[in-house]
Amino acid sequence: MSATEAMNHFGVTEELLRRVLATALEMGGDYADLYFEHTFNNYVGLMDGQVNNCSSNIDFGVGVRVLAGDQTGYAYVEGVTPEELLRAAHTAARIASGGDRKLVAAMNERQLPMSRYAVEQPWEAVALQTKIPFLERLNSRIFELDKRVIKVQASLTDITSHIFFCNSEGVSYSDYRPMAAFQTICVMQEGDKTENGYAARAFRKGFELMNDALVEELAHEVVEDTARLFHAVKPKAGEMPVVMGAGGSGILLHEAIGHAFEADFNRKGTSIFCDKLGQKICHEQIQVVDDATIPYNRGSLNFDDEGVEGQKTYLVKDGVLTSYLHDRISARYYGVLPTGNGRRDTFRNMPLPRMRATYMESGSMTEEEIIASVKQGIYVDNFVNGQVQIGAGDFTFYVKSGYLIENGRLTQPLKDINIIGNGPQALADITMVGNNARIDNGTWTCGKEGQSCPVTCGMPSVLVSKLTVGGE
Repeated sequence: MSATEAMNHFGVTEELLRRVLATALEMGGDYADLYFEHTFNNYVGLMDGQVNNCSSNIDFGVGVRVLAGDQTGYAYVEGVTPEELLRAAHTAARIASGGDRKLVAAMNERQLPMSRYAVEQPWEAVALQTKIPFLERLNSRIFELDKRVIKVQASLTDITSHIFFCNSEGVSYSDYRPMAAFQTICVMQEGDKTENGYAARAFRKGFELMNDALVEELAHEVVEDTARLFHAVKPKAGEMPVVMGAGGSGILLHEAIGHAFEADFNRKGTSIFCDKLGQKICHEQIQVVDDATIPYNRGSLNFDDEGVEGQKTYLVKDGVLTSYLHDRISARYYGVLPTGNGRRDTFRNMPLPRMRATYMESGSMTEEEIIASVKQGIYVDNFVNGQVQIGAGDFTFYVKSGYLIENGRLTQPLKDINIIGNGPQALADITMVGNNARIDNGTWTCGKEGQSCPVTCGMPSVLVSKLTVGGE
């Protein structure tokens, strides 16, 4: 969608936009931007063998932001009439007032040669009746794979956002953002024991995401993960080596370390990394990346919500902290370019430095070599949730499943494990990095200051030399 098409979609003209931006700067603001959003959200759910829950929602509006020194003014309206837009601009201007009134530059549209999430079959063109068979087939396959299955839940969510952005510096862009999530919960019973498992895939794709291969993949994964829990035990508690499996273990990287790399926490001095830029913080094998450029990835962006092109940013290079995650405000404070991490939940929210796809790149070891180096420890591969103190980096994570490591071999399945530690220290205690880096394409969502954003995470298998494990 071009800028002209986007303006037609929202029913505005360049003349009106320039007038609104000029109004936003009338009190002497340094900078102003407008964020237009039109989002369609559809959900269909299956329970007890029947598709019995569906909903749709439409969100529409515009956010107006003004920056004046350290002040930020923000207002939003759920309409696009000249009166509504000018009222929001007046409100934001009064909140953030500065010195001399700035001029609005002529608009210059930014475009990528190709979208990172080009859609073949738009969700808007797909009827509910076309979606239902995929839920029914997933339900049937899960029951077919194991006679112990007693209950299945499944859902399909699709979200389509039309975005148009322009600012007082003359930058404008439009973006068509798809999102889809296909997920299931399986409950199994064996004797008097009941266990449950979860599997999901989420991508920035259209209806072309849905096929029989995806149904098979989710069905096998959720059944296998649930079945192994019947033979799982809790480990003995204590400090021990922990091998983190490739993929979903990246959520610990995201939560316990990634948030501490966000520039607003460092600018305010609340992050443990605020004085460590340019310093070695971990093993030289370690490269940590935050990336918006992975095709069709849930965390990818053509442009962030401040008009900055999505990019691949190395946070840690050869063990050295090389960059924070910047929005426009923090970039101006540090005297660097924004990294494309200015993100917001909806037009009702101001952008903040937020992660996108955060992962660790591959090292040189095989997973087998890493496991073989551990005499007594645990292997974990399925994190569910946790709590993190952003400033100090202290964390507690609940691990759904894993394995005991005895004399360099995976032996007894484990479940219901708590892992306790400190994020920066855990990063420093990684002594081996696997050559099997993998992105986990689940339904990861990041919360910050009341806002939610879709993200992904990933990592190769790594050995953390010591973490506290809560067990029996």
